[in-house]
Amino acid sequence: MNAPTPERLLFRAGRLSDLPQIERIAAASAIGIGSLPPDRERLYDKLRMSSHAFGAEVDVSGEEIYFFVLEDLQTGQLMGTSGIAASAGFGDRFYSYRNELIVHASAELGVANKIHTLHLCHDLTGASLLTSFYIDPALEAGPWPQLLSRARLLFMAEHPQRFATRLAAESPGPCDAAGHSPFWAAVGQRFFGIDYPQAERLAGGRSKSFIAELMPQYPIYVPLLPPDAQLAIGQLHESAELPFKILLDEGFEADTYVDLFDAGPTVEAPLAQLRSLRHNRRLRVSRGSDENTNGQPCLIANTQTQAFRATLARLSLPGGDEQDLALPLELLELLELSVGDEVRVVPLHPEGSPS
Repeated sequence: MNAPTPERLLFRAGRLSDLPQIERIAAASAIGIGSLPPDRERLYDKLRMSSHAFGAEVDVSGEEIYFFVLEDLQTGQLMGTSGIAASAGFGDRFYSYRNELIVHASAELGVANKIHTLHLCHDLTGASLLTSFYIDPALEAGPWPQLLSRARLLFMAEHPQRFATRLAAESPGPCDAAGHSPFWAAVGQRFFGIDYPQAERLAGGRSKSFIAELMPQYPIYVPLLPPDAQLAIGQLHESAELPFKILLDEGFEADTYVDLFDAGPTVEAPLAQLRSLRHNRRLRVSRGSDENTNGQPCLIANTQTQAFRATLARLSLPGGDEQDLALPLELLELLELSVGDEVRVVPLHPEGSPS
C-alpha cells in the first residue's frame, strides 16, 4: 500500500458503524489483548458504551469507556484502535500482581536472602486505564503509533473531569503462536484447569476478579516457579514492544506491577506528569498558508468530545505568549475547525523526550 499522509489518517471516536472493521481488527490482534475480544456481541457493547460515554455529561470518572479508531480517509479503512477505561475495576476490584522483595534472614547462620515474590493486589483500582491498542503492521514503522497512543492523552488533557489523576496500562506477556503462556501454565492453569487462550476468552475484557478469587491469596515465591515462568515475569509479547516503548517515553513506570494472567508489565504514572500533558498547548486557530514544510511534527486535536478528532501535521508553533496558530484549510476541514476555535497541540518529540 502507498505510504499514508497526514491528510489521510484521522484519529476519531469509534462509531457503531465501525463494527465490521473492528471485528477484523480484533481477529488480527494478538492473544492477550483482552480489551479487543474477537466476539461480535462484546465488541458491539464496547462501541455502544463508548458512544454513550462520549455523549454524556460527566463530572467524575466512572464506568465510561472511550473507544477510538485510526481511519484512512482515502480508503475508509480503519488502521488501528485504542481506548480508555475511565476507572479500572469500576464496580469491582482491578487485580494485578505487585513485585516485592521479601528478606529471609538467620542471625545464627549469618545469612540474609532477598526473595522475589508476587503479591495479589488491587492497588490500581480506580485508575484510568489505557486499552485496546492495535495498529496495522503497515504503519508500525512511521509516526502513526504515536498518534494512536498519545492522542488519547490530549483527549484526557481537554476533559480531565472524566478521568482519574492516575493512569495505568497493561501489556501482554510472552505467549507463543499456539497460545501457550509460560506464566499462566505455571500459575493460573493449576487453579483453573484451562489454557491461556480460554482464560482470555472467558475474561473478554471484563473484570478479572473472578480469576483473582480462585488464585492463591498468599505471595507467590518466584524462585519456586519453573524457569520459563520466572523469565516471563515483566516481559513483553513481541506485539506489545512498540506501544510499550511509547508509554515509557511518555513517562510511565513499569517495575511495580504485572498482569494477573501472563505476567506482562503493567505501567502506571500520575496523569499530570506525562510528557503529552506537560508539553501540550491550547491555541487559537487562524487561517494560514496551505504550504508549511518547515514546521515541526506535532500532534494536533480539536477540543470537542463526541466530535473529537486528531492527526499529525507539520506546524510552526507560535513563540512566547502568542496564542494564534495558523493552519491550512485542509487541516481546518480535517479537524472540523473554524477560525477562532481552539486546539491542543504537542510536538511529536517534545524537548527532553526520545526522538
